[in-house]
Amino acid sequence: MFGGLDVLKMAIIKLLSFVACVWVVSTTGHEFFSSMDQVMQLVEEKRNLLEQFNSFINAEEENLQRLRSGLEILRQLSYFKDPENPTTDPVAAYKLIRQLRILWLTIIITTEKSPYIDFQELLFSDVLKIPSEEDVESGALALIKLQETYKLYPVNLTKETPLNEDEAYYLGLNAYVQDKFQHAFHWFLYTLIIFNETESFNSIRAFTKERLLEHLGSSAYHFGSLPVAIYFYQQLLKRDPTNEDVKYMLKLCRNLRFYRTSNPDIFTLNTESTNSYEALCRGEVKQRTSRRQRTLSCRYSTGGGNPRLILAPLKEEIEWDEPRIVRYHDIISDKEIEILKNISRPLLSRSRVGSGSGTVSNIRLSQGVFLEEDDVVVVHVNQRIADATGLSMETAELLHVQNYGIGGRYETHYDAGDQQNERISTFLIYMSDVEIGGATVFPKVGVALQPKKGSAVFWYNLHKNGDLDLRTMHAGCPVLMGNKWVANKWIHEFGQEFIRPCSLSEWE
Repeated sequence: MFGGLDVLKMAIIKLLSFVACVWVVSTTGHEFFSSMDQVMQLVEEKRNLLEQFNSFINAEEENLQRLRSGLEILRQLSYFKDPENPTTDPVAAYKLIRQLRILWLTIIITTEKSPYIDFQELLFSDVLKIPSEEDVESGALALIKLQETYKLYPVNLTKETPLNEDEAYYLGLNAYVQDKFQHAFHWFLYTLIIFNETESFNSIRAFTKERLLEHLGSSAYHFGSLPVAIYFYQQLLKRDPTNEDVKYMLKLCRNLRFYRTSNPDIFTLNTESTNSYEALCRGEVKQRTSRRQRTLSCRYSTGGGNPRLILAPLKEEIEWDEPRIVRYHDIISDKEIEILKNISRPLLSRSRVGSGSGTVSNIRLSQGVFLEEDDVVVVHVNQRIADATGLSMETAELLHVQNYGIGGRYETHYDAGDQQNERISTFLIYMSDVEIGGATVFPKVGVALQPKKGSAVFWYNLHKNGDLDLRTMHAGCPVLMGNKWVANKWIHEFGQEFIRPCSLSEWE
């Protein structure tokens, strides 16, 4: 009875080790990690997969019973007294040949009824949308990026959704491989706490305690926290006094500690940052900036007398004056937002950076699609942008809808460069609120704009003389909690000659 359980445990241990170390899973190219909307769809996919697997098991049990019954029938049908040498009796030879042929055909027909092949084909088909190895690994790195940006400990991230020891250990491994040794140490420490709490209950693990202590010591050593490294190497040596590698590391750490005057504190994350982008993402706005923003004005705007805005003026708020950044409130309705989302969902693909078709990069973690004016809502939204900005849409790009993934972000960048017919301005529509994170920040001027569903922000990327306005460098902060949807409209220079005339001044 217990032998079967032991075999099952060993199989699960091998599976967990395989998952933690290799992750060679059939990929479908969906890149779920780069779109939170697609991640949410996996809840239903998980339920479907479990139901399919349960159906497979039931079918296998029925088929196994059918095969056992068929085996007994075949044994009875094929029973005969075997001669010592069938080749000496032509009737016996014929009988053997015929029975073997019938037996083979019967087995083929019977085994073809097994659901095994169909289930395997289902598992590796595009019908099941299974996350790829890249999804799992990139999702782990996205969590670590959130830690770096928002200065979070594992306990902060796992407050709402605790991780088991294998999930935490995997995050530690990913941080370690990326040389993020402090975060790796914290994930291994988190894993150790769970390990100690469940050591007597859980015998199915993808790693040993010795391996975990080794990672803790190595992470502390590479970070430079030598006393902590010595402590964990000592713990490891107690468990295996013959380990020569551990003895060597202990000696090395002690020698280095003797010559080193200070050791960094691996337990405490440094909350200070020279990176203004990350500081703005954390909400660290300077008091001077806040006071300046409070003096800026709000008004109802008709876009300079646009007939379409006379009866329904826009709610316009100046978010910043130099460069001028304007927010339009209630620029799009909830119904229009849902229609744009529904149109976009089946068309989303990984967002790219750079000119032309661009390239996939972790600088930009989202999925997007450019929408043609095939739907009346897209037409109306584009017209509203033209009315609000007063600019020509003649050479503007198509409306670009984006959904941000796990830790979704777009690191500091400019929307324009030095190409001919550059993006003169950007119109960014927020199609969702974001619980925590996801702000649009301008590090050069210290401004952070929070997403507000139904509103949009607008700014010029170029001075009137055509030069790039360096103050417009901006970024989309990582989404810590929530599902961020936006729509961009990039408006180009050509067609604006008489709307926004060029200036010969180097200051404009």
